[in-house]
Amino acid sequence: MNMEGSSLLVNINVLFFAKSRELAKTSRAEFTVESVIKAGNLLNQLIDSFNLNTISNNLIIAHNENYIENLDTEIHLHKGDEIAVIPPISGG
Repeated sequence: MNMEGSSLLVNINVLFFAKSRELAKTSRAEFTVESVIKAGNLLNQLIDSFNLNTISNNLIIAHNENYIENLDTEIHLHKGDEIAVIPPISGG
């Protein structure tokens, strides 16, 4: 059976840090998303759903504590997985 094109949904936990937490107005949220998704598509859904437009060009995401450097990477998500939304750390 060909599973290509199927879109099983899973509930994941999204963690917000620093400015993303301020904009999302929460530090953690449950989010329903396709179980197989490109990192860039997931990031865009999170930006739209959690009001992160003002920092959208500066966000990094991590899947279960592993940074995702290439937004074309296909992520395989399972129920309860964590996605961290991390803006750049500013210092001075």
